[in-house]
Amino acid sequence: MKHFIPALLAVVLSIPCVAFCQTVSDEEKADGFVSCFDGKTMDGWVGDTKGYFAQDGVMVCKPGGNVYLAKDYKNFVYRFEFKLTENANNGVGIRCERGKDAAYYGMEIQVLDNSGSAYRHLQPYQYHGSIYGIVPADRDCQKPVGEWNTEEIYVNGTKIKVTVNGKVIVDADIAQFKGDGDTMDHRQHPGLHNETGAIGFLGHGHYVEFRNIRIKELP
Repeated sequence: MKHFIPALLAVVLSIPCVAFCQTVSDEEKADGFVSCFDGKTMDGWVGDTKGYFAQDGVMVCKPGGNVYLAKDYKNFVYRFEFKLTENANNGVGIRCERGKDAAYYGMEIQVLDNSGSAYRHLQPYQYHGSIYGIVPADRDCQKPVGEWNTEEIYVNGTKIKVTVNGKVIVDADIAQFKGDGDTMDHRQHPGLHNETGAIGFLGHGHYVEFRNIRIKELP
């Protein structure tokens, strides 16, 4: 037995992280969630699939441009985990047009190191979880850089809710905005009210990791 236990431990430790990191819980499956990332390949994703790649169960942006789910979505709940490096900047495009700036031709939910020295003087709508240019997020949500964070983005009609590490940091109704310069950034947002579009990660030249990416479509 004394020889068996170390051997068993060695086998367990040799199992790839995929076995542990790319799971949809039984409860989530029953609720309609499906996995968007198998932890081994970029199957199901389009765009910069060289700048983003699968490694040990994690989607790595090192650094990448934009990568999108191949399918378009209308109303959904999108869940994932993210891990930042110092001063990292990325984003989540929702209902966006592929190949265009998601912040204006759709919406961009910021992914940002709120504690970063490079971001001490941003506009309120530029911090993590904000609907870029439109709705600011509560900043007190992130774990220290280098730790995994959980995030959920709920999109249903004009209602947008962002939850990070169990805390709701955005709960907005974008119906109040026309997107013609009446937003916080006073910019044109022609895609603000797209009824459907792509979901993607939006790279800005920084190293970021994502895992446990899953989605539930809403009726």
